[in-house]
Amino acid sequence: MNNFQSKVSLIWSIANLLRGAWKQHEYQDVILPLTVLRRLDCVLAPTKSQVLKEFNQHQGKINVDPILKHITDVGFYNTSPYDFNKLLEDQKDIAKNLRHYINGFSPNIQDVIAKFDFEKHLTRLEGGNLLYLIIKQFTKVDLHPQVVSNMEMGYVFEELIRKFSEQSNETAGEHYTPREVIQLMVEVMFSMDKKLLEKAHAIKTIYDPCCGTGGMLSVSKQFIQENINDQADIFLFGQELNPITWAICKADMLIKGELGSSGTDDRVKGGEKDHSIASTLSNDQFHDKKFDYILSNPPYGVEWKKDKDAVLAEVSRGYVGRFGAGTPRISDGQLLFLQHMISKINNPTDGGGRIAVVFNGSPLFTGDAGSGESEIRRWILEKDLLETIVALPNQLFYNTGISTYIWFLTNRKDSERKNKVQLIDGREFYKKMRKSLGNKRNEISGSNREKILKLYQEFTEGEHCKILKTTDFAFRQITVERPLRLNFQVTPERIELIKTQSAFENLATSKKKGEKALEDIEAGKELQVAIITTLKFMDDTLYKNREVFLKVFDTAFKTANLKLSAGIKKAVLTGLSERDEEADICIKNKKGDPEYDSELRDTENVPYGEDVYEYFEKEVLPYAPDAWIDENKVDHKDGKVGKVGYEIPVTRYFYKYEPPRPLEEIETDIEAVENELLTLLKKL
Repeated sequence: MNNFQSKVSLIWSIANLLRGAWKQHEYQDVILPLTVLRRLDCVLAPTKSQVLKEFNQHQGKINVDPILKHITDVGFYNTSPYDFNKLLEDQKDIAKNLRHYINGFSPNIQDVIAKFDFEKHLTRLEGGNLLYLIIKQFTKVDLHPQVVSNMEMGYVFEELIRKFSEQSNETAGEHYTPREVIQLMVEVMFSMDKKLLEKAHAIKTIYDPCCGTGGMLSVSKQFIQENINDQADIFLFGQELNPITWAICKADMLIKGELGSSGTDDRVKGGEKDHSIASTLSNDQFHDKKFDYILSNPPYGVEWKKDKDAVLAEVSRGYVGRFGAGTPRISDGQLLFLQHMISKINNPTDGGGRIAVVFNGSPLFTGDAGSGESEIRRWILEKDLLETIVALPNQLFYNTGISTYIWFLTNRKDSERKNKVQLIDGREFYKKMRKSLGNKRNEISGSNREKILKLYQEFTEGEHCKILKTTDFAFRQITVERPLRLNFQVTPERIELIKTQSAFENLATSKKKGEKALEDIEAGKELQVAIITTLKFMDDTLYKNREVFLKVFDTAFKTANLKLSAGIKKAVLTGLSERDEEADICIKNKKGDPEYDSELRDTENVPYGEDVYEYFEKEVLPYAPDAWIDENKVDHKDGKVGKVGYEIPVTRYFYKYEPPRPLEEIETDIEAVENELLTLLKKL
């Protein structure tokens, strides 16, 4: 891994040549495609002469595509006489020759380069010596696989994307995940499947629905082949929204030979300029496939509004579609991605599958009982799909310092894990980096990963590990109502409040036009005056019973020969009333049922399995003797009072109480600070 940072620095220095003529956010549009071209150039260099010889010999006579791919042994080739070094021999026509060079690539590579939209930038580079200087500097960057490994090249691309994004104030690092986090994901996920993966001729598929530059896919395959079975056949699949990162991923896969010997196997999809076409949520481009393993880091807190129609169409299909459990709020699609991934793992009858996904804290607890998020969690836990959640240290990611978690899910749990969920607190397992990268100030070392892996494998309760039943995350949410208690009094202050009620104000407005509108407005103003005048003739007695006050109120308005609509009457009474704990309860019907006070409404989360009425009597009535349970709010599945909800408050299970410091110690510290301030003041 020694080469990767030096290569990044060298390529980053080339970007400085664009300073002045190009805006900072445009640097990557030039440098990234040229970095890809230079990598391809270095990969093809050893077979360049042989490719040209065969091409010139057979061109126009036979299909040379399979012959040339066989020669390069990487699934692509270039038939142009140019390479980066030869381009420098003709400074005047370097732009024309570079186009010739690009057009000489096999179609699968031209498809990749097209995603960068490089032609329009090449046109801008033609004037002056800028293109020549950039190509000249790139020839000094040796990106041959023997010098820069495939893994190091992945780091190069990802670090360049991070730096470009950070410089142009975009979301830095949104396209990829730190490799030590990926390493932890694969170590945990594959540790349970070693026997399966060790089998002779093992064939497994791995999928990432938000694959970025392909880091998770590459690390997964490398881990299996280097640590479990070097003879295993691992097939990688990915879908990516962003055309630039898709192009980098596709080029990387081609170089590694991941797309078949012909290089035409379309296992990395997406990357269209119209992002809605490539979105995994709105267009599953592997709709006919299921996979053995799925790893992903979907975007945090990104709305799915543009995918809404397609998502709701899937929801209408129920569990036959991908989103049968429901939808989260429109502002965050993480739980939609999770449902999509669950729909893509093999059925248990076909061997089942495993999922590892990185989330922020929102999917754990956002949403009350009955909400979309809670219902999705409910479905996952009731189907016993969630196996483990690992709380990660903060400041691990380049684009955010917020808390993150790895969820591990499977539809083939071991017997000891059935109907249980393991929570691992890995927040303390990190080391500080010598130099920060964006928001990334911490990293998980190899020894820290071993600690987390050991906790996972041992499956034993301890300081950093909790094992709970799936129902421990469930609760039944009841709605607790309190009666409305109001006093009423006709005072100048309360009369002024009536004037602010919208229904009262609207009396002096009209939606009609012309003279009819003027007539309505005038009549409304007259009614306003009549109402206020009638109230002023009433006494200012304080009433603590609404029914008694209404008799006095109705009599006064009947005497004044004023008939008020229900809306106006409500506005007047609202202005004249105040909440009063000592007032009588307001009755809503002839049966004497109390009217609830919406401002006093509360909810209680009753532990799952506990009788709601016993809980209510024990936990609520001692503090609110006049409260009652709203029995109209029942769960949509079991029909019982109270909605069933699920939340996973990971950190709550690892909370450690720390008693406050002794008062004497605090006083000593304050006295020391005061003395220090006095000393400084004396010096002044």
